[in-house]
Amino acid sequence: MMSLMVHLKTVAHLRGKGDRVAKVAFRGLSFYSRVAENCEDVAHFNEMFRWPIASRLDGNEMLEIQVYNYSKVFSNRLVGTFCMVLQKVAEEGHLELTDTLIDDNNTSIKTTVTIEIRYQPMDGTVGVWSDGEFLDVPDDRDGMFAFETDSLLSGQSHGSGISPARSLQGSIPTFRKAGKGVFSAMKLGKIKISKDDHKKGDEPAILDMEDLDRKAIRLAGTMEPDTISLASVTAVTTNVSNKRSKPDIKMEPSSGRPVDYQISITVIEARQLLGLNMDPVVCVEIGDDKKYTSMKESTNCPYYNEYFVFDFHVPPHVMFDKIIKLSVIHSKNLLRSGTLVGTFKMDVGTVYSQTEHQFYHKWAMLSDPDDITVGCKGYIKCDIAVVGKGDNIKTPHKANETDEDEIEGNLLLPEGIPAERQWARFYVKIYRAEGLPKMNTTIMANVKKAFIGENRDLVDPYVQVQFAGQKGKTSVQKSSYEPIWNEQVIFTELFPPLCKRLKVQIRDSDKVNDVAIGTHFIDLRKISNEGDKGFLPTLGPAWVNMYGSTRQYTLMDEHQDLNEGLGEGVSFRARLLLSIAVEILDTTSPEILSSTEVQVETISNISESATGKMEEFFLFGSFLEATMIDRKIGDKAISFEITIGNYGNQIDGVSKPSSTKKKKKDSESEQEENELIQNSSEDEADEDGDLVSVSSTPLMKPFITDRNYFHLPYFEKKPCVYIKSWWQDQRRRLYNSNMMDKIADKLEEGLNDVQEIMKTEKAFPERRLRGVLEELSVGCSRFVTLANKDVNQAGRTKLDRERLKSCMREMDSMGQQAKQIRTQVKKNTVRDKLKLAQHFLQKLRFLADEPQHSIPDVFIWMMTNNKRIAYARIPSKDILYSIVDEETGKDCGKVKAVFLKLPGKKGFGPAGWTVQAKLELYLWLGLNKQKKDFLSGLPNGFEEIKATKMGPGLHTLPPVSLVYNMKQVFQLRAHMYQARSLFAADSSGLSDPFARVFFSTHSQVTEVLSETLCPTWDQLLVFDDVELFGEASELRDDPPIIVVEIYDQDTVGKAEFIGRTFAKPTIKMCDEHYGPPRFPPQLEYYQIYRGNCTAGELLAAFELLQVGQGGKADLPPLEGPTDSERGPILPVPLGIRPVLSRYRIEVLFWGLRDLKRINLAQVDRPRVDIECAGRGVQSALIQNYKKNPNFNTLVKWFEVDLPENELLHPPLNIRVVDCRAFGRFILVGSHAVTSLRHFIYSAPDKNSNNWASAGDIIVNVDTDPLIRKMDTVVKLDAMSDAVVKVDMTEEESDKEKKKKKKKKKGGVEEEDETDERVLDWWSKYFASIETLKETLRAQEAAQAEAEEREDLEIAAEVTDIKPDDLLLKGSKTKSKDKKTLKDKKKGQAADCSEKRRVKAKVDELVVYNKELESEFGIFEDWLHTFNLYRGKAGDDDEQAMDDDRIVGRFKGSLCMYKLPLSEEITREAGFDPNMGMFQNIPHNDPINVLVRVYVVRATDLHPADINGKADPYIVIKLGKSEIKDKENYISKQLNPVFGKSFDIEATFPMESMLTVSVYDWDLVGTDDLIGETKIDLENRFYSKYRATCGISSTYSLHGYNIWRDPMKPSQLLAKLCKDGKIDGPHYGPGGKVKVGNQFFHGPTEIEDENGLKKQTEEHLALTVLNHWEEIPRVGCKLVPEHVETRPLLNPDKPGIEQGRIEMWVDMFPMDMPAPGPAIDISPRKPKRYELRVIIWNTDEVILEDDDYFTGEKSSDIFVRGWLKGQQEDKQDTDVHYHSLTGEGNFNWRFVFPFDYLMAEEKIVISKKESMFSWDETEYKIPPRLTLQVWDADHFSADDFLGAIELDLNRFPRGAKTAKQCSLDMIRNEQELPTISIFKQKRVKGWWPFVARDENDEMELTGKVEAELHLVTAEEAEKNPVGLGRNEPDPLEKPNRPDTSLMWFLGPLKSIRYFIWHNYRWLILKALGLILLLIMLGLFLYSIPGYLVKKMLGA
Repeated sequence: MMSLMVHLKTVAHLRGKGDRVAKVAFRGLSFYSRVAENCEDVAHFNEMFRWPIASRLDGNEMLEIQVYNYSKVFSNRLVGTFCMVLQKVAEEGHLELTDTLIDDNNTSIKTTVTIEIRYQPMDGTVGVWSDGEFLDVPDDRDGMFAFETDSLLSGQSHGSGISPARSLQGSIPTFRKAGKGVFSAMKLGKIKISKDDHKKGDEPAILDMEDLDRKAIRLAGTMEPDTISLASVTAVTTNVSNKRSKPDIKMEPSSGRPVDYQISITVIEARQLLGLNMDPVVCVEIGDDKKYTSMKESTNCPYYNEYFVFDFHVPPHVMFDKIIKLSVIHSKNLLRSGTLVGTFKMDVGTVYSQTEHQFYHKWAMLSDPDDITVGCKGYIKCDIAVVGKGDNIKTPHKANETDEDEIEGNLLLPEGIPAERQWARFYVKIYRAEGLPKMNTTIMANVKKAFIGENRDLVDPYVQVQFAGQKGKTSVQKSSYEPIWNEQVIFTELFPPLCKRLKVQIRDSDKVNDVAIGTHFIDLRKISNEGDKGFLPTLGPAWVNMYGSTRQYTLMDEHQDLNEGLGEGVSFRARLLLSIAVEILDTTSPEILSSTEVQVETISNISESATGKMEEFFLFGSFLEATMIDRKIGDKAISFEITIGNYGNQIDGVSKPSSTKKKKKDSESEQEENELIQNSSEDEADEDGDLVSVSSTPLMKPFITDRNYFHLPYFEKKPCVYIKSWWQDQRRRLYNSNMMDKIADKLEEGLNDVQEIMKTEKAFPERRLRGVLEELSVGCSRFVTLANKDVNQAGRTKLDRERLKSCMREMDSMGQQAKQIRTQVKKNTVRDKLKLAQHFLQKLRFLADEPQHSIPDVFIWMMTNNKRIAYARIPSKDILYSIVDEETGKDCGKVKAVFLKLPGKKGFGPAGWTVQAKLELYLWLGLNKQKKDFLSGLPNGFEEIKATKMGPGLHTLPPVSLVYNMKQVFQLRAHMYQARSLFAADSSGLSDPFARVFFSTHSQVTEVLSETLCPTWDQLLVFDDVELFGEASELRDDPPIIVVEIYDQDTVGKAEFIGRTFAKPTIKMCDEHYGPPRFPPQLEYYQIYRGNCTAGELLAAFELLQVGQGGKADLPPLEGPTDSERGPILPVPLGIRPVLSRYRIEVLFWGLRDLKRINLAQVDRPRVDIECAGRGVQSALIQNYKKNPNFNTLVKWFEVDLPENELLHPPLNIRVVDCRAFGRFILVGSHAVTSLRHFIYSAPDKNSNNWASAGDIIVNVDTDPLIRKMDTVVKLDAMSDAVVKVDMTEEESDKEKKKKKKKKKGGVEEEDETDERVLDWWSKYFASIETLKETLRAQEAAQAEAEEREDLEIAAEVTDIKPDDLLLKGSKTKSKDKKTLKDKKKGQAADCSEKRRVKAKVDELVVYNKELESEFGIFEDWLHTFNLYRGKAGDDDEQAMDDDRIVGRFKGSLCMYKLPLSEEITREAGFDPNMGMFQNIPHNDPINVLVRVYVVRATDLHPADINGKADPYIVIKLGKSEIKDKENYISKQLNPVFGKSFDIEATFPMESMLTVSVYDWDLVGTDDLIGETKIDLENRFYSKYRATCGISSTYSLHGYNIWRDPMKPSQLLAKLCKDGKIDGPHYGPGGKVKVGNQFFHGPTEIEDENGLKKQTEEHLALTVLNHWEEIPRVGCKLVPEHVETRPLLNPDKPGIEQGRIEMWVDMFPMDMPAPGPAIDISPRKPKRYELRVIIWNTDEVILEDDDYFTGEKSSDIFVRGWLKGQQEDKQDTDVHYHSLTGEGNFNWRFVFPFDYLMAEEKIVISKKESMFSWDETEYKIPPRLTLQVWDADHFSADDFLGAIELDLNRFPRGAKTAKQCSLDMIRNEQELPTISIFKQKRVKGWWPFVARDENDEMELTGKVEAELHLVTAEEAEKNPVGLGRNEPDPLEKPNRPDTSLMWFLGPLKSIRYFIWHNYRWLILKALGLILLLIMLGLFLYSIPGYLVKKMLGA
């Protein structure tokens, strides 16, 4: 046997002292040396490494040695690398040398390595080997191919100057000749191999496990005795070595379960619709639901503002595949469906993947599906939002939309998609399918056979492809299990498409109804890449595998959904060969098909080899254990079956690949083999070729484990299965995906660790994160080295090549980034960097998902009676073998715990949580010729049992079973300490939990603890005589997992499942010492899962102790039962249970609220019991809950022993019981406080009592527009008395200057300063909304800036700037950002930019776009609310159902502290010992309060009526009082403005829950609730944030900003100072006030109503109140004057917002002076205006008509005008007949009266929607004037010539003359200065008329001279004008040319005009000619006479 041996002797000249380890790699296989511990200068390794090799050593091959500094905790640090070319070794066979290492940067370092290398070729046989035939023939051990690793090392030739291009002997294609068992000819006894195997890995294996400590993935091993990690899944998985793979704990399939979705779409308006004078309607279609807007007449820019809501209840991916289609239809009515103008399509998934799941105010670009050459057909502006359960959507504020008018920049497209999308063709080529199941019953077949006389395949398949809402079908192939179509389906769609998935479905054509056979989704994102080096979608030709229901045909298939692609398929259905290509169309070429209809064409066949070379694969499986078999199945004999594709499927795998093919293949290979192996002892090829697959285990009766589960008695005899199958060899795809998956798994595990460290607040999370990133970058570079192989293998598709390129690029850059980020990980940046790393993880997972399948997945079925019961599905890539370690699947050759589950829908809900069976399963899948190694991963110590039927030559057969002759005996100790936050399984809202622990075939239970969700079992379960098979050392590294299930004990019926978790025991072999660091084991938290949801945590520890020769006597002793009451129960021993200390817990009992009835009886005398760790306290009894639900004793306490480690603190239980007559108690409800850490009291530091760090107190008042009026002085540092004077900012003064300049220049200054009298509350509101919007914008900008800074940092890294400098800068700016953000939240945006400052100075309030609670921590500053639960918890997603379980609320608080407490606290002045830590708490006697509720408006209400609208009104409930505002309902509005305030008197605590609901008014029937919001007033009332009445930013005595609170600011301040025991306030001269030791400044004068100034201290006091959070110790932000936005919810649709309501609440105690009247916030009445438009003239209007007689062009011009929304009031001028030049003179006046809301810039129209409407509906529409020019016709319809629309708020100034008026006025509307008629009042000028020509280009069709004059209603009354040219103020008649009179009025005139006008030159010429002729005639006539005269001389 050829081999290469390396003797690694020493490594010298090392720096520092530490542990070293070396890694030696050759041909991709690497060995680790042992760890040389504590060596300083020299590390002595002295180890031999041997590589058996299958091909000759090539002189270009490399040997690589890497030396690491070894670390237990973090990843090893590379010292240096030594690379060597083995040329010399290949020639001479032996070499000794000492050489230096090189570091990462390829520079040589001092460290040297000394090695000796021997190469031993196979003497005498060298000639045979050089043939190159067997490059990929496996050898006896590691199956290394030179070919496989060909480029493996070439990438790593670190500066060694070797060209990586190696010539392989022979040309590449010859490699793959089938040489099946060349080495099986050299027989080696199997058992010897296993020993040999063990020997070879002896040192490395142990090293790998122990010293390298799992290559240092584990967390710090030496923990202090009481630290803890949340082990949960990570504990099970981190600790896994090479023989076991990690189990997956989440059982239930998450997809496929229907969820609620709500899609809301607002169609706002459409613009630039192609066509003339249309009546457009917008149709919104989602899936099959259609809704239409109303029709707008004669306009191509209609304004709708209509809101549609669609509700769905479907599984997520069905939802996301639905298509949203917006189309504009023109002139649709009852009789005709209208013509389609254009459509826009997008799938729901695209919307959902946007931030906030929505597009807001975006323009959808319409295209014509029937004619793709046209281009854009118009735009629709809309909002689209998709809300799933629990998503909350933040709607941007809807005040006035002005800035989104720019269309190009706001297209409805996701980020990164170009605005100009091109048309493309998507070709989906369908070639053929194979392996289809029967789709008819055999009875039918027999009938057919009887009639037709032939037996045919029972399926008639065709393929249906769905994409972007269109379907295409291939033809039907009758009766064929292997149909061949060779057709392509062509879709035409815009590219990039906004639909993510393409659905390919094989269907069975049937007379009655077609059914799906299998479905496959293709995600376009995975088969394309949009980057600049990207590629268009491409796929294949490749086989895709389809999975679905089981294959036996039944008429009513219960799992039919699976075939439709819903849920996880449970069986292989078929595979389909297809390919996809995309071609971008050139729409200008003439021969293009313009329609987007789906086309189907035939295509030519493709060759067999196009998809890869057929290879024979071998799948081996061994069942080591089958336990936890559900008891329902337990009484029948059971077998397990493994299938891959249809191979191995014995019941229903109909179609094998046609046997002829298979035979042919085999016979070829046989001949070759026989030639090769003339010397072999028996003809094994024959037997190998006909190897019969064994795919199922023998039947066996299960044994009983316990009441619930059975197990199969495999014991030492483990059954095996093996299957041969033939597939195209596309392993490369799976290999690459495996490498990425492994990197991702490692990364995920590392990130989980980092999160655990942070969660448990352990030290140095940043170190672990650095390690993780280091691993990631190493992994990435390794990927880049390995992935680039087999590049010219058969069957590589374009996608393979492109994906490889893009994966290499991505991985390379990811590795680089990881390196950079690693250097930036500091203690304070861990969280940010962790986020970035999680982003990497998502990217990796996305890249790893291979879109082109190759080998189908493996299914394991549990069968009884030939019926399939439960299954598990294992992706084939996970068990695929490769000789390169990184490429091997993660479960290949490993023992995996597999949980079987029920198929399809049966697996949903409770049935899906119970395990059907748990298998310990070993699987191996690889090429048949590599199969020699298939047993190497099994636990050692077995013999193989072969099948007996075979004749001689059995050696190569796989075993049918393994018999283990080595077994170890263990004792398992499970220390079950406690569980917390368990799932409530009983109707009382509690559970009676017990835990059942399973290990191998044993199980035990803890005791049942009744009525608790946080059981402390404190119980040790001992499992004796646990037998495990295999070698001791392996078991130590790889124990089987422990499964812990937690149940709820019920008195009747069986126990109910609560949840399950996994654990790995810590193992002690009999020769190890029981002591630190590993023993006794630590308690750890394990996450308990119930399906996919968490159901609590378990605190436990598990140890597995080997029982040696001495029996149990040698084990550490067990203490006996200590507690006599508990009987024989063993407690958890002392070393393991936590160390306890004494704590005191004080409880504040405030009161109970909203207790519901229990068993129909009211709760009357409740009491609260508090319990923690077995101790507790009871509250006083409430004597009469109705009269006063508060407790009369406020504070009680109890002492309890709790663990020192806060993380181990048990939960505290709060229970409320009702005391009934005769001493009975009934549980009302309970609440478990899981974490007491929030309530731990920490004494304030004495020194810091009056502290204030300078950083906290800098207030940027200059950025603060609210207090600009005062010169504010702000104290910077509390300790000094420095004062800073803040003047008006420069920016502002600059602005003032600018303003003045503007005045001079413009002559007239536009009215900017608003008059005080005009201002009202709404001015304040709208100004504040502007601020809010700007704040949001600024926040976005800040975020972008922060991200940019991140990038800069990374860039700086590269250029080697010290990151610290940058970080310092960064952190400073960051803190500043935070500060400004805070300010912004106060609504005082720092960049209130130009726009705002120029505006009038309106005092503002704060508009919160969320509830006030979320801004102020639910007002739980000292009074907490605990929800009391009762009843079973719902299983539907997490907390959805929990609201129904709430039976009331307990108000109170907790405080815990370690005893004894320092005395200083108790000695403080005024310390009340009865109140403990709860000093200064108000009394809880009933108090009367006036509650004033202001409701401003509601937005986006869910429609409640059929017409898609609602008629909302408000209902307010508080305690017994209810106010219904029904008569003031607002008709047909989804965004109603209420503008009302309501006063209610209430008594706290009885009436403290305020409900504000919005109802829909109905004429008949009851009104429906749209949504409601609840506000807890009591918490607000008592909060230190003072939420009773918001504090305004300035103090005034009158006007719109009047002070609302009965207490003035000075009184408030005095009270706050007194309560907080603060010195002050001291008002000083010069507008100064001192509070504590801080100074504040402000103005000291105030104006009263009469304008008189008087002195006041209120402004000063208010300044302090506005900055109260800066006062040390007691300061906190006081609630400002505000409007809050609260979501409306409907109990019927939990979790989905039904709209929002803007409101605020003021509360005034009745024992104080009464407050003033409520502020008037009634909606602004629109102002009445009249717009007078005079049409003076038109010019250059295009001429439409031809004259009858003369064929001359002319037009009969008239102008029509209307204001948008008032089409019915349109007005026309008279007609200017026969304009021959396009000139028209009119002097005609239009008068449009309208109502206008200045603040919102909208016209208000009230009109009845239809004749049947009950009342008028109010619409708000932007003020737009439309002018059109028409050509009048007598008998036919008038012709439309052109139009212009002017937005009266911003339209271009008219041109001075007709000449200057051009199209640019409309084209460049954005750049031109605009004017507003509301400011200018009067405008005159020329404007262009435009229309669109055939090519959709704008063309000028005329010009109009008009004058616009705006007057208010009052002015209009004073100076009335007439319509047209009527009185009063008539216009003069236009001076029109006479032709305008028809010619029967003046025929001669007209004739003269016409003839002269048209033929004047002709006439003149003719006249001239006639004159000439006459003259000639006369000449000729008279000349003879003259001549005669002359001649005769007369």
